[in-house]
Amino acid sequence: QLQLVESGGGLVQPGGSLRLSCGASGFTLDNYAIGWFRQAPGKEREGVSCISSSDGSTYYTDSVKGRFTISRDNAKNTVYLQMNSLKPEETAVYYCARSSSCRRGGYDYWGQGTQVTVSS
Repeated sequence: QLQLVESGGGLVQPGGSLRLSCGASGFTLDNYAIGWFRQAPGKEREGVSCISSSDGSTYYTDSVKGRFTISRDNAKNTVYLQMNSLKPEETAVYYCARSSSCRRGGYDYWGQGTQVTVSS
């Protein structure tokens, strides 16, 4: 059964850090691009970052550049999102999803999401 499972969310103070994990089962994660998305209450889902399968290229939305880092550990079949200097407005449910290409999108499998709350 194909599955993506996010973990690592939680409550963190403004300026703090979290590392999210996206684990895959039923398929080899390094054959796919993996994207991270977030959705805050009352807002549309937003693409945050993506890592390609071919050459490991990484992409970030402008608001997180310099603070978030996406990486993959193929041996663990896991993609990570290291989030530093978190802001209250980044409170959201964070999802990972797979695609054939970061540039083309077309994400076909999604995880259930993990809640990130940035608050003092």
